[in-house]
Amino acid sequence: MTRATDRAFAAGVAALAMLVPLTLAAIALLIVIDAWPSVTTFGLSYLTTTVWDPVKLVFGAGAYVYGTLVTTTLAVLLAVPVAVGAAIYLTEFAPRRLRGPVSYVIELLAYIPSIVYGLWGFFILVPLMRSQVEPALQATLGRLPVIGRLFSGPPVGLDLLTGGVILAIMILPILLAVTREVLLAVPPTQREAMIGLGATRWEAVSRAVLPYARPGIVGGAVLGVARAFGETMAVTLVVGNSSREISGSLFTPGYTMASAIANQFTEADSDLYFSAIVEIALVLLLVAIAVNTVARLLIRRAMAGRPAGAVV
Repeated sequence: MTRATDRAFAAGVAALAMLVPLTLAAIALLIVIDAWPSVTTFGLSYLTTTVWDPVKLVFGAGAYVYGTLVTTTLAVLLAVPVAVGAAIYLTEFAPRRLRGPVSYVIELLAYIPSIVYGLWGFFILVPLMRSQVEPALQATLGRLPVIGRLFSGPPVGLDLLTGGVILAIMILPILLAVTREVLLAVPPTQREAMIGLGATRWEAVSRAVLPYARPGIVGGAVLGVARAFGETMAVTLVVGNSSREISGSLFTPGYTMASAIANQFTEADSDLYFSAIVEIALVLLLVAIAVNTVARLLIRRAMAGRPAGAVV
């Protein structure tokens, strides 16, 4: 009786475990089937062209891909240094009475719905970017020979730059929470060994703690990239959603792939139009798989050949 119960329990939990990959496979299969007419009609030109004409049934998502890459890159560049610096302060330098309350607030920020961020961005961040931040960037960095092209054009607030900023704010709590946990998991011997050799506190952090925690920090950054790639409502409210042209200026109102789906899904009045919208979701799914694969390779490469507990 006991063996039969064990076998039944093992079969039950195995079936539950298989639900996760089966669900992912079912989602992927459904998306591929719905997107297949668009894939066979446009091929690779779907990702390289920017003509999106529902009347003539000609679709190219190049501008959407570009907008997604720009906003995600901006978000990571803005959020990662802040998250790593704040995590170092909380784990290495902050008084103990501050660590608990600040960590609790960070966890709360991570669970705020994206629509709340979007409304805050639309009513607070957009006017601030339009009246203060973007004119200041244009007056300073906009005068430089090469970088200045990024800040050309009229500052309207609803643009790719604001989309990147709102994404950076949204992924910051996740990056900070993950980085903090990774730094706390570093063995105390890492710090003690460096300090015992005469190193300062900063030298111990920069030469012993951070290299040891690098794989986890990279993993946290990948989590931020994954959320930034798929974020919909917050970006839709602040990115502009009005231009399908690829421009070198961050002040250009644009689209991301997720915002394009949100704005146009209900307008798909033909089978090919619907298929073209679903193909955007297929691209997002493939990007998510690729990002996680690259993250695993980076983490394995960072961990390879390094003995546990070694000071590097």
